[in-house]
Formats: sequence, structure tokens, C-alpha cells
Amino acid sequence: MQEFEIKFYDKPDGTKPVAEFIKKLDPKMKSKVIWTIDALESCGNGLREPYSKHLDDGIFELRAKVSTDISRTLYFFIVGKRVVLTHGFIKKTKKTPPEEIELAKKYRNEYLNRKGNQQ
Repeated sequence: MQEFEIKFYDKPDGTKPVAEFIKKLDPKMKSKVIWTIDALESCGNGLREPYSKHLDDGIFELRAKVSTDISRTLYFFIVGKRVVLTHGFIKKTKKTPPEEIELAKKYRNEYLNRKGNQQ
């Protein structure tokens, strides 16, 4: 199976929200998040629950859980087996907060406007 290319969304100022999120995680959660990113790289759109779930309008979430802590990393696909991770957060509610999904959509629109499907 051909692997997918994983990219981190970068804001116009160069910061990468996913990288910042991962840096702040405790070691166990960091390890679990990196494991799910590796699984996404290997499986791409074949990755399913409990590790990945479609949320809305082409926005997906990577799911990681350690004990009672739950993290989510949102992402979208672009042409050519590429995946862009937008940002992550620690989940405190049963459903993924709509504002997190909207932020991922905003980042996707910014990314596509700046880079198109080429990057």
C-alpha cells in the first residue's frame, strides 16, 4: 500500500498549530498522537474508527486516548495522497466542539488559497 504524505498546516507567520500542540502534550499522549499520525500516513483514507472519524465537509479527526485524557487532531485530504493536519486540542466534551471544526475549515481555506492543491 502506498503511503500518504503528511503535512502540518503552517500559518502565514510560519507557526504550525499541530507541532505546537504535540510539543505541549505529556509523554504518553505525545506517543499516542504520533502513533495515530503514523497510522494515518500508512492507511490514509482507509483509517477508520476508533482512530479516525469524518466530522463535516471533508474535515476528519485523529483520535488518541490515554486514561481519561482524549486528544483530537483535525485534518483534511488534498490531491495526490496528501494529508494536512490543521491543529489539535484536548477534548473536554462528548462531541467535538463546532468551533474546532470551523477552525479546521478556516485553516483549510487559508492553506488552499495560499498553496492550492500543489503543496
